[in-house]
Amino acid sequence: MQGNFQRSILMLTLEYKAYNLLLEHEFRISRGVRSSTPIMLISIEFEGVKGFGEASMPPLYGESWETAGRFLSQVNLARFKDPFDIEAIIQYVDAIAPGNTASKASIDVALHDLIGKLTGSPTYRFLNLPGVEKIGTSKTISIDSLEVTQKRVLEAKEFPFLKVKLGTENDKAIIKAVRAVSDQPLFVDANQGWKDKSVALENIHWLNEHGVVFIEQPMPVEMKREIAWLKSESPLPLIGDESIQRLTDVVHAEDFYHGINIKLVKSTGLYEGLKMATLAKEKGMQVMLGCMSETSCLISAAFQLASLADWVDLDGNLNLKNNPYRGIEMHDGNLYNNDIPGIGLINPEEAWEKISEEETISR
Repeated sequence: MQGNFQRSILMLTLEYKAYNLLLEHEFRISRGVRSSTPIMLISIEFEGVKGFGEASMPPLYGESWETAGRFLSQVNLARFKDPFDIEAIIQYVDAIAPGNTASKASIDVALHDLIGKLTGSPTYRFLNLPGVEKIGTSKTISIDSLEVTQKRVLEAKEFPFLKVKLGTENDKAIIKAVRAVSDQPLFVDANQGWKDKSVALENIHWLNEHGVVFIEQPMPVEMKREIAWLKSESPLPLIGDESIQRLTDVVHAEDFYHGINIKLVKSTGLYEGLKMATLAKEKGMQVMLGCMSETSCLISAAFQLASLADWVDLDGNLNLKNNPYRGIEMHDGNLYNNDIPGIGLINPEEAWEKISEEETISR
């Protein structure tokens, strides 16, 4: 198959478009609030076939339209004649500049989507993974007034899990408000909000009595000694999120956490995300698939790793006013495989053309 695409007259071409994702409801965590998310949508074309990717760039993580445009303008995919040479392409892109993980992920995802279309297979098969027919996802409940929190919980009754954002002085009141209207199992994400290890442990013991499954990123990344102590004492699994960005962070992750949260915009995409999940499993750790505020492009891409996940939190496209894509769809709190070649987008070429041409930068 690969030999069919190695003619020297062919090349990979990259195009990208800035896009502002508008949220239905404000998204508030312990470190800030936003009502929109800047993203960069990209396509990579080869022999008339396009693959699609995305960079989601919440401001807290330091990427923006400006940084993404600057990085992507340096990417010269025309030097590659074979899209199946994915390892060489990913290594080349990663070496262009440090950081820029969301921008790098957009290229990775588009390449995997392209390869799937060229082979006529869903991406998980190219990754030598089994498919899943469906998998339950949590629904995120961001920080808000107790009245609004209860409203959001009631709206999410169909989901098998709720993911509740904590890390405030009002944490117990939030959980009590949730429990007043729901008995769904809870994931708790403190987003580095707890600064004292003894208080964090006290909180975890209390949460353990209220149907919480695990605690995500309980303390700030830099408090490694405190997190290691907390892991040894915690009655609930601790999941590293902000602490776990890339493969190198998984090497000693078991010293601090029971599991890792893989987000494609942190891992630089599926290529490294798969390696992270594999290494975590080898260490006996649990794997969570997470997301930012994202279109169905990144959600569908992350779904390709679903067979490796103990828990799934892929709801970042459900709180959008202007999701340009359709892909892996959610019904009754479950994400359903559609087995469409590539990452699973439905007629993405049509959506791509509808995005304002004024936002387009080509290379």
